Amino acid sequence: METRLVSPHEALQQQVNGARFVDIREYNEYAREHIENAACFPLSELEKGKKVLPPAAGKVTVFYCQTGMRSSKNAQRLISATLPHSALFLSGGLNAWKKAGLQIIEDRTQPLPIMRQVQIAAGALVLLGVLLGYGVHSGFFLLSGFVGAGLIFAGVSGFCGMAKILEILPWNRQKH
Repeated sequence: METRLVSPHEALQQQVNGARFVDIREYNEYAREHIENAACFPLSELEKGKKVLPPAAGKVTVFYCQTGMRSSKNAQRLISATLPHSALFLSGGLNAWKKAGLQIIEDRTQPLPIMRQVQIAAGALVLLGVLLGYGVHSGFFLLSGFVGAGLIFAGVSGFCGMAKILEILPWNRQKH
């Protein structure tokens, strides 16, 4: 069994040779953009035991995420899911694949990933709090402080209330 990082071009060659690609990002991220013929098996579902990676008879599996961080941090769990077959990891993830000029399947009608929406919303609220704090009343600075405290809490606890709220909004329903 082989386990190692591979460059985007080496991963493409593996795909040509019959390797299966497994995208471990969440479904909404996969729906927006992914590598052609990649299967989506979100890490969150693998962790909860909700989904089991089907065996790949004699195949090499190439795992990837957006930047390569999730894949590398969870390498042991992913390797275990492919035993006894080889598990390769796309160095730099989907971002490196795109940077190498390789083709992806992209659907811009799908919602932005939730964390990007959180960044946009948090940034807008902080900016609004600062502008209203200077222009209307200094009490509006509390809005910026509240958002900052929420982001710190999300980073420390792993729970992001803003992301949970954004997930239920109508535009985040996945389009098929």
